[in-house]
Amino acid sequence: MRLEPSKGQCSWGRAVATIYKICAEALWREAEREGVFRGAPVDLRDGFIHFSSTTQVRATAAAYFAGLENLLLIAVDADALGDALRWEVSRGGELFPHLYGHLPLAAVRWVKPLPLGTDRRHIFPELMP
Repeated sequence: MRLEPSKGQCSWGRAVATIYKICAEALWREAEREGVFRGAPVDLRDGFIHFSSTTQVRATAAAYFAGLENLLLIAVDADALGDALRWEVSRGGELFPHLYGHLPLAAVRWVKPLPLGTDRRHIFPELMP
C-alpha cells in the first residue's frame, strides 16, 4: 500500500483529502502568530510533522494524548502539501502521513477544540474523509 503524493490517493484508489494534527493550543497559537507551523517537540525530534488519517486520529489521541487538556484538532488539506507529504509505515505497521517541512497555514481547513469528556477521553468533532 503506497500513496501517490501528487494524486492524493492510496495505491488501492481511496482518496485521502484530509489529515489531522493534534496540537497543544499554546503551540498552535504561536504558529498562527508566525504564519507557519514548524512542529511540536516530537516532530522536531523526528525530523517531520506527524499527522493521522481520519481512521487513525482517535487511536493517536488515546495513545499519545490521553487525559491531556488544552488540545486542538487541526484538519489539513493533504493535497495542498504536495511531495513534502509522505505516507510511511509507523505504529502497528500502518501507513501514516508525515510532512517533511513546515505546515503552511494556508493548507489548514479548520481548527477545533479537542475537549475531554467526563470519561477523560477526547470528544472529536465530525471528521472529514
